[in-house]
Amino acid sequence: MLKIHHFRNATFVIETTTDVILVDPMLGPKGIMPPLTFFRAKARKNPIVSLPDSCNTILQKVTHCLITHRHPDHLDTAAIDFLKENSIPVTCSYKDEKILKKKGLTVVNALTYKKQTSFLGGTIEGIPAKHGYGFVAKPMGNVMGFYIELPNQLSIYISSDTIYTNAVDEVLKLNKPEITVVAAGSAQFDLFSPVLMTMDDILTFVRNSPKKVIANHLEAINHCPTTRKGLRTELEKHGLSEKVLIPIDGEVLTF
Repeated sequence: MLKIHHFRNATFVIETTTDVILVDPMLGPKGIMPPLTFFRAKARKNPIVSLPDSCNTILQKVTHCLITHRHPDHLDTAAIDFLKENSIPVTCSYKDEKILKKKGLTVVNALTYKKQTSFLGGTIEGIPAKHGYGFVAKPMGNVMGFYIELPNQLSIYISSDTIYTNAVDEVLKLNKPEITVVAAGSAQFDLFSPVLMTMDDILTFVRNSPKKVIANHLEAINHCPTTRKGLRTELEKHGLSEKVLIPIDGEVLTF
């Protein structure tokens, strides 16, 4: 059995019979970070929602952590403190290894793109990600998605913060992950193009995902305009709603 504990935004836990894997932890209190847009959406401090109290129990059982990139809505100060205090082993991109080690994290796997690496008795592969359309992707920096195969578990692809690219298309069609996790908030700053998939690309991602899709990165950061209700409406309109799970904060999904 495999469980996905959705915390908030892109933070969730993969729980198997042997491991509890924390993904992209943003663990700080509501409103600790500044707004990421002031005009396109209401200028609210981030995160705009609190971390559910129900997450604390599973958080104390964490055995490993995956970090897709270093933006504070995926790795905040509270998360760094938690990982350091508990000496949690970390897997990340080779591009982030040096700075994460400088922050005191225990990096045990630094992945390169499209290369399978041993991971908790199975394998993990770094998948290229592009954090935005056009010019804005460059200053947004490097991001790495993950394709994971663990013993006797469903395979998982975590897109992280990316638009729909050839690399995304390839992992969906060739690797055929049994669970996919897509960042669906359609984030956009006051200037420049969106830095996450537009709704059209989210729908493409869902259509091309072989089985179940989990949509996250919703209703937690003020520059993400897509809501759970809005996403659900679009999915229903295109006959895709049965394929997608849109967890509320604190919800546990069992597979």
